[in-house]
Amino acid sequence: MFENDNFLKYVPIFADLDEETLEKIGKLGKSKIFEKDSAILMEHETGSALFVIVKGKVKVFRVSDDGREVILSILADSDFFGEMAILDGLTRSANVSAIEDSELFIIQRSDFLDLLYNHPEVSVSLMQELTKRLRAADMKIKSLSLKDAEGKVATVILQLADDIGKIRQGVVEIEKLPFQHDLANMAGTSRETISRTLHSFAKKHLIELEGSKLRIPNYEKFKELFL
Repeated sequence: MFENDNFLKYVPIFADLDEETLEKIGKLGKSKIFEKDSAILMEHETGSALFVIVKGKVKVFRVSDDGREVILSILADSDFFGEMAILDGLTRSANVSAIEDSELFIIQRSDFLDLLYNHPEVSVSLMQELTKRLRAADMKIKSLSLKDAEGKVATVILQLADDIGKIRQGVVEIEKLPFQHDLANMAGTSRETISRTLHSFAKKHLIELEGSKLRIPNYEKFKELFL
């Protein structure tokens, strides 16, 4: 998608900027390749940069006291992360690692703060994106605390649909569904429960599974059932 094009225009917080400003931002940062499974950020590190995903996928996660990994979200092309520590000046709130070979564009904290001061539209877009993420976090908390196993798995599917899915005419496709142990970490349940629930959804024609691809033929109906 980005060949011969400025990838920054597809990043939500930069989408309203003109080409000249995007070109200037492009010169502020630098690109770096992270191989699959490599660490990008560690919890409690000092936050010194914003990261934009040019190409690839990463997972944002925390590790519980008993050593269990809890995946908070999966981010893909045009998503960004690292903004919280930049804004409040505190340490990172989670770990981030690459789940496939990924190219990231990195903007240092001082440069990003200058962007916010000089381009209020970026600040507004950032607040909108943070609000969206807060709503998603609220939905996940509700799911983990109040819903049964089926509801928890459905919430994860909806989160992935929003994060990395592609919607067209009411149909959502998730090209590369995370491994079942990752889905279990996201849902706070077991791998066996993930497998059983996915096949149950498929039998009810709520989803379609084909290899690593998941398809939701009626996205609005699925949301009505589980939101």
